[in-house]
Amino acid sequence: MVDVAAMLSLVLEVIVLTGKLLYFWLEAMVLAVLPVSIQGKDISGETVLITGSGSGIGRLLAKRFADRSCRLVLWDINKEANEETAAEVQRFGITVKTYTVDLSDAKQIYQAAEKVKREMGDIDILVNNAGIVTGRKFMQCPDEMVQKTMQVNVQAHFWTAKAFLPSMMDRNHGHIVNIASSAGLLGVSGLADYCASKFAAVGFDDSLKYELESSGLTGVHTTAVCPYLIDTGMFDGCKSRFSFLLPKLNPDDVVDGIMDAMLCNSAIVILPKILYAFIALKGILPIKVVFLLCDFMGVNSMMNTFKGRGKEQ
Repeated sequence: MVDVAAMLSLVLEVIVLTGKLLYFWLEAMVLAVLPVSIQGKDISGETVLITGSGSGIGRLLAKRFADRSCRLVLWDINKEANEETAAEVQRFGITVKTYTVDLSDAKQIYQAAEKVKREMGDIDILVNNAGIVTGRKFMQCPDEMVQKTMQVNVQAHFWTAKAFLPSMMDRNHGHIVNIASSAGLLGVSGLADYCASKFAAVGFDDSLKYELESSGLTGVHTTAVCPYLIDTGMFDGCKSRFSFLLPKLNPDDVVDGIMDAMLCNSAIVILPKILYAFIALKGILPIKVVFLLCDFMGVNSMMNTFKGRGKEQ
């Protein structure tokens, strides 16, 4: 026998769900065209922790946050380079504190986190930026380097989030930016350990986002950043057959994209935007077709000429 009351309740739920789906779809369309100057949040005075701040994207992000009058906490394994970053941002007249931390060591991360809480207070924005790449094919990559890649590129995200997320949850205020890679959305030959770590970083961000949403913590946000190769030296030597059509990204353009996404509470940003189409095609094309296309474009051989910075970290 049909339970009429239960059926009516289900119909009502579907109607409400449909209304919400239409609303959020329209909201997304409007936000997609609104400039950051209108929809972006004010972060002046907030405390920002950036890992891997001694060079590259980390250093550029430090300057952008300093320009917005944020207090900075800079983490890097290279003390000298990190101090250089601090010296460059101090001209903005902001508070900045440096810490020498090995992101492959969970114990060091937790110890540094406790010190930060004592000296700088709560963290409002956490940027998990530190990363390494070995650039070796899977069978030629030493076990210890595979382990370090996973420790720095994804496990460190776990430990920093565990250290600083509780206060964000208590205040229902905060933002975690997880720098991943387009290699966290599409596998690349010669980058097995790197791709695995970046796929994990994207999955971590996605799952954490849903946990926060399910808990009703609408004031705590996460953003996954998935850029193509960036011209910072990390992937020196890499080139695909059509590099003239899809060149390495300018670091300043990438930082612009990261800052805009964070200020607008975007869930994910993929750079350049043409990669959204590639990722969509990966989901609908047969695997063999995707492989042939990657082979034709030189993606499968781009790591054959990898040089990098001459060191893994």
